[in-house]
Amino acid sequence: MRDRYRITFRVAGVASRRLGWIADSSGLDLREAGAPAHDLARLGPLSAATKHSNVQDWLAAAQADVLFEATSLNVQTGQPAVDYIRAALEFGAHAITANKGTIVHAYRELRDLAARKGKRFLFESTVMDGVPIFSFFDELPVVHLQGFHGILNSTTNVILSEMEQGLTFDDALTKAQELGIAETDATHDIEGWDAAVKTAALITVLMDTPIRLDQIHREGIRDLTPQAVRTARRDGWAFKLVCRARCTESGVEASVAPEKVLSTQPMAKITGTSSYVYFETDIFPGLAITEENPGLYATAYGLLADFVRVTTK
Repeated sequence: MRDRYRITFRVAGVASRRLGWIADSSGLDLREAGAPAHDLARLGPLSAATKHSNVQDWLAAAQADVLFEATSLNVQTGQPAVDYIRAALEFGAHAITANKGTIVHAYRELRDLAARKGKRFLFESTVMDGVPIFSFFDELPVVHLQGFHGILNSTTNVILSEMEQGLTFDDALTKAQELGIAETDATHDIEGWDAAVKTAALITVLMDTPIRLDQIHREGIRDLTPQAVRTARRDGWAFKLVCRARCTESGVEASVAPEKVLSTQPMAKITGTSSYVYFETDIFPGLAITEENPGLYATAYGLLADFVRVTTK
């Protein structure tokens, strides 16, 4: 990356529930801390003088140019991610996040704050890992998105795929957890919250229409039985948790719900951890993006790609 993009960088701060707020503007020597770059959990030996009690002091101590924010999703408020992004932009740092709650709960505020500060607020990893959905539409000026549909939650997709093969719902969920796809508590996935938040993020940014989660009709997959899933497959259909949005005269209508999709349709062929989204625009009637079984580094790639964008433009 240094040779191709002429980017040099240093890690000036790390923060987590386990570590607290650790910063050093001259750069954290991970080797001195006894921690290889892939094992930040071993940064504990750093001196107490490098530790801080809040994000503002931490940013000041780190003198950060770019903040990477990757806290867990808070569906109800988007916090604390929203506050962290706001603090970074106020400080004068670019802000990059993988947390879609920041988009749903504070997109316009953070976008406008970034513009006032002459900084970038980027979030490519929030939907479909690192697939460049948002930056793709940046390259389509004056194109208006009229609607979209797709499969945006890998956990439910894996569960439904495994149920087609004969597993019970609970066994399919356990398999998804063993694969590292589903959280220990997969409620947000199973009940459609994760897909609804991603749908809201796409609507908010790409359709330039703020939407609350309670405005999206949401149904999960918990009530689907293995028999119903296998019978549908036998009859030429596949159950999928489908996200939909479309412009109407009264605004944007959106939903997340299980649907039977004809097996000959592209969406029916999306299995395992793959994702799919089909965009309808005023210029291009249909634009489809398929992400085929992404690896573990796909989300990290989205953060890295945003880092390249803020440092080379």
